[in-house]
Parts: sequence; C-alpha cells; structure tokens
Amino acid sequence: MAFDYDLTYNDFNPTVFYVSKIKMTNDGVYHDHDFTELAYILSGKGKYLIEGKEYDVEAGDLVICNPGVKHTHIVTNTKEPTIEFIAGFTDFHFKNMAANSIELKNGGCIIHTSAELKQELSMHCYSMIAEKEGCKVGKYFMFKTHLMQMLLLVMREMVDNENPEQKGCNFESYNKSYAVNRIITYLNENFDQKISLEQIAHNMYLSPVYISKIFKEETGESPINYLIKIRLDKAREILLSGESGSIKSIATQVGYDDVYHFSKLFKKYYGISPLYYKKRAMRKNASNQ
Repeated sequence: MAFDYDLTYNDFNPTVFYVSKIKMTNDGVYHDHDFTELAYILSGKGKYLIEGKEYDVEAGDLVICNPGVKHTHIVTNTKEPTIEFIAGFTDFHFKNMAANSIELKNGGCIIHTSAELKQELSMHCYSMIAEKEGCKVGKYFMFKTHLMQMLLLVMREMVDNENPEQKGCNFESYNKSYAVNRIITYLNENFDQKISLEQIAHNMYLSPVYISKIFKEETGESPINYLIKIRLDKAREILLSGESGSIKSIATQVGYDDVYHFSKLFKKYYGISPLYYKKRAMRKNASNQ
C-alpha cells in the first residue's frame, strides 16, 4: 500500500540533535547553525534578534531559525526571564519549501500560536522535558515522536490557514470540547483537593481567562461553580448514605477546610443546612428499616 506524502516529498523521519529547557537569564551569543532550531516560549516575555531585526516574543510563541539564519535571544526582564524549550533537528523536506527548512508564508520566523495550538505544543514540550529528566530507555525516539507531532501540528495549521476549504470539521470547536471535557474529568477526580482556576490553567497549559471563556461556552457556567456543584453533590450523597461523621469531616471529604463556608454553600444550593439534611436522611433511613 502506497501512502500519500501530502506534507513532505518523502518519508518524514527527522534527525534530532538536542532538546532542552532553558531559563534565559543572560543575552545569548549571535550565531547560526547548519540545521534548523526552534524555540518555543514556555513562559515570560523577551526579544529575539534574527538577521539584524528584533522581534518581541512571549509565552506561546514559536521561533523558527532555519540553517544559516543568525539569531540570539535578548533578556528584557532579569526578574522574570523567559523560559524556553529549544530543539535542533535536520533531515526533513516539507512540500514547497527548501530542504531542512520551515518557511513561513510572510517570510518571517515567529509563529504566534492560537490557544489550541499553544496547548498541544506545550504538552509535547513538557513531555520531552520529562523524558530528558527521566533518562528512560528509548528517550531519543520519544524526543523524535513528540517533535514530529509538534512540526506536523504547525504545518497543519499553516496549510489550513492557506486552504480553509480543506477543513473537514470545526477544529476549534473540537479542541474546545476536548479541553472542557478534560477539565471536567480533572474536577471529578480531584474535587476533594484544593483546586483553583490558576491550578487548572497550569495543568492544561492554558490561560485562566481562556479556560473560563470556553468552559462557560460549553457548560453555561464557570469552572469554579461547576466544582462547587460536584462537591455539594458528593456531600449530599454522603449525607444520604447515613454514614456517621461530623459535618466538618464531610466538608473535608469534599475539599472544604472551612465548615462554615461549606454549610453556607450547601444551604444556598439545597435550601437547608447540611446538619438538618443529615438528620432528615437519618430519620428516613430509620423508617425504612
């Protein structure tokens, strides 16, 4: 069976030279390579000097430096330097581009990624960082598979932007639903832990503002309100089961350290206090015996 190389001229099997996570505390040395290097900004803001021109970069930006392109990073805030993922690689050839190069349509070298692409690229970067730190067998091939997926995601977006009629589905809607479903799963599995919007955002590699926006679009409410409903529903199940234990212990079981706050929320949602709800459940259970 012959496969359709729709993005490359031949099989896609790049050679990876290195991957690394670096905190940019000092200005770099102006240099070039005989291979391609990409830098993905994990956090912070800074600048890049590329072929004599300065570019502002921030979290989510992808910097592509093709062979022979002189470049260096510039520190703009020593207190909050950029943290970057970098990778060097060669032996690839995308269609309508020079061999071993990624050529952007505007002739530039910076890709300001969408929220969805940012999420996926971040996941692959952190997976490679974990592989490097873990030193498990086969890590080179893990580097290669993650890097290949990063490059293919970037190429897909470039092709889709040039040929919007090729899109067979609403990719943005799919990714929003996927992200929201992951958040809901996380909330259901960790409702008894301390959870904040910032923590959810960190785990998802998305901004708190974006998470709040897409979550409300998909569910009609904020992530924190959704979490409250999960916790109170779990508390109600415990109370209905007739398990012994104080209201404080039940509050702790569903993630609340402050029993007064828990009781106030419970009464707001169910119209009666958890103590009264417990007594009513106990009477009902006794009458059924």
